Amino acid sequence: MKVADFDYDLPAHFIAQTPAEPRDTARLMRLERGSGAISHHKFADIAEMLLPGDVLVMNDTRVIPARLPATKAESGGKVEILLLRQQEKRRWLALVGGRNIRDGMRLLLADGTGCTVLDRLEKSQRLLEFDLPIRARLPELGEMPLPPYIQAELADPGRYQTVYARRAGSAAAPTAGLHFTPALLERITAWGLHLARCTLHIGLDTFQPVTAERVTEHKIHSEFARLDAANAQ
Repeated sequence: MKVADFDYDLPAHFIAQTPAEPRDTARLMRLERGSGAISHHKFADIAEMLLPGDVLVMNDTRVIPARLPATKAESGGKVEILLLRQQEKRRWLALVGGRNIRDGMRLLLADGTGCTVLDRLEKSQRLLEFDLPIRARLPELGEMPLPPYIQAELADPGRYQTVYARRAGSAAAPTAGLHFTPALLERITAWGLHLARCTLHIGLDTFQPVTAERVTEHKIHSEFARLDAANAQ
């Protein structure tokens, strides 16, 4: 199967640059599996499309402000760091945008905190070691890593989180869940559905373009996932 088999036309003006308000007023398309009939709705209508007894599984990951503007210590050239996964207290796997990011290079964040490139991995992936732990300081140092097709500035960082986000660790939002509101979740449970939670921290593959010609040739990386016993049942 070729990747090109999945190509389709998506005009730029159909890509919303700002989130719907309220969240559940976003558009929803329904496809009837049996007949192939297509109908258009508001996302809030999803409650009545599900059946009592169904289980709705929510990814409770929380996006971290993982995009860090930085400069090369030697030349002052601009680079951008996108944190993907914390390896140790001061070590992070990251994407580093910039030219000639080599092993041993020193990078500086806006507040002067430095990091060293320990290892050059595939493509723009790098293993970085920061001079100080930065996890707790990301809200002041970092920015939300919006996808490249969103050009508008994010006025409210909370809108790039689901209302049930709990466990910090994602480099991007689980976008399918952004349209749920507390009131909609209450309607869903009142309708007789069960809510379960899991955690999947979204990482590299959300930002990695598909360049392979065939589907089977595309490399998919691992991501952290957590499902406890209670929700598994």
